[in-house]
Amino acid sequence: MGNVNPLPGTDLIDDVVGLTPASALYATRHAREKVSGATQGSYELFFDPAAAGLTIQERLLVAYYASVLSRSSALCTHYREAALRHGADAAMLTALGDNDLSQLPQGRLLALLVFTGKLIDKPVEGDQAAVQALQAAGVATPDIVTLAQLIAFLSYQTRLVAGLQAMKALEARP
Repeated sequence: MGNVNPLPGTDLIDDVVGLTPASALYATRHAREKVSGATQGSYELFFDPAAAGLTIQERLLVAYYASVLSRSSALCTHYREAALRHGADAAMLTALGDNDLSQLPQGRLLALLVFTGKLIDKPVEGDQAAVQALQAAGVATPDIVTLAQLIAFLSYQTRLVAGLQAMKALEARP
């Protein structure tokens, strides 16, 4: 099925924000290449189709749903397209886009998405009971750790995109 990022060697954040090497904001973002490289490297690790544990489709659906809840349209578009490329059901994506989990069948994926919603909207609810609900749905402890790390990364990614979009808008003002 291929990589999640459709253009290997590109930077997802630059792509979704529309940064090019000719822009001052691109230069600012890449002034500390270690940081931009680590961000892209984390993205590539989380969305490596060959990674063990959570399936690539599960990870992409979690990312899409987190982007929906965070109201990041640029990331929603990216993760929706990536999920479709990796076999996600269009009707399921529509339900997630509408924040309507009631359309999904009970089971592992629903548990992952409910947990995602808790950590995005009300992190205090990501407690022992939430972890036990994941375990009851068949999610192994290492996958729960990965899920929590993924959601934290997605929150960082969302803030980074929003900040860069705001800076780009200011840069474009006369």
